Amino acid sequence: MWGEASGTDRLDETDGRLIAALRRDGRAAVSDLAAQLGLSRATVRARIERLTARGEIAGFTVLTRSDIASAPVRGMMLLTVDGRATERVIARLLGLPPVQAVHTTNGQWDLIAEIGARSLSELDETIAQIRRLEGVNRTETNLQLSSRRPAARF
Repeated sequence: MWGEASGTDRLDETDGRLIAALRRDGRAAVSDLAAQLGLSRATVRARIERLTARGEIAGFTVLTRSDIASAPVRGMMLLTVDGRATERVIARLLGLPPVQAVHTTNGQWDLIAEIGARSLSELDETIAQIRRLEGVNRTETNLQLSSRRPAARF
């Protein structure tokens, strides 16, 4: 179990179930997780510590109602940029308050910017600001109409 015998660092089914349970409720008590997964508390605690130490679990976060309420208009902006301008464009994007994250990607688009705005007009202004950035060649923005989290993945 857990890859020690084979020397691999792969996650096993129990690790996947534990991570899925923590995604559903990152504040779940170890005893509740143990009961849900049919494991001892010591085993669950040890697995969480091991997953955290290995970097499989990078942290625990809380998403509050005010996080969503303060930026209810959300979108994903796809960008192509001049190759040499990539780092400069990323820095400028991260300097815009509505831009919540920037991801590099491959394929047709170079970057994806996650945008959270208070209104459609703020989103429109943010899109216009981004399109005016030197080094940005082309963009496409998609509004997020609803969001769903995955159920347990086993």
